[in-house]
Amino acid sequence: MAVNPQLFPNGMPVPFVNEMFVLARDGVEFEVDKIPGSDGGRLKAKGTIYLSNIRMVFVSNKPGGSFTAFDMPMLYVHGEKFNQPIFFCNNIAGQVEPVVPEGQHGALYSTHSFKILFKEGGCGTFVPLFFNLISSVRQYNQYQHPNAGSQPRVDPLQAAETPVDEMMRHAYVDPNDPTRIFLQQPTPESQLRRRTYQAQPAEH
Repeated sequence: MAVNPQLFPNGMPVPFVNEMFVLARDGVEFEVDKIPGSDGGRLKAKGTIYLSNIRMVFVSNKPGGSFTAFDMPMLYVHGEKFNQPIFFCNNIAGQVEPVVPEGQHGALYSTHSFKILFKEGGCGTFVPLFFNLISSVRQYNQYQHPNAGSQPRVDPLQAAETPVDEMMRHAYVDPNDPTRIFLQQPTPESQLRRRTYQAQPAEH
């Protein structure tokens, strides 16, 4: 994960090289722990989840304090589970490993727990696409890099190699789910592309 990834002025995440955005889902509430500067380290905000072949990015509707967005590489997410509680809204919960800045020791960064709560409308489009995508990313990465399991950290951008076109063509669209599927990539006018998860202070 990475706090406050680069965003365009409209709130859309600045894409990586070869990143394909699959969908955007408004009206979600996002919870995550171990965020410096938040109340007890736990943060709760409402906003939009973007899903791509590389990552999930939560972008807050009302950026406050030092938090605007939260980036979760697909290859770093684990323990994900879809919950349908009787008295509360449907949600996806799981854990995500931190993206350790270059030159920093991994032991200084611990695993985050997150929850995506679907407060507005159904989730019949988002949930199957999310689970299909994360499964495809893992299978493809394992096939392409069979020894990656023994490495403590794989490069999260390896997920860009996952072929997602076929999956998108056969995606089921739930009329009660306000998820927006990107049939073509948003912000085509921009040539700005990130090449690494490490912050580049000179980038604009």
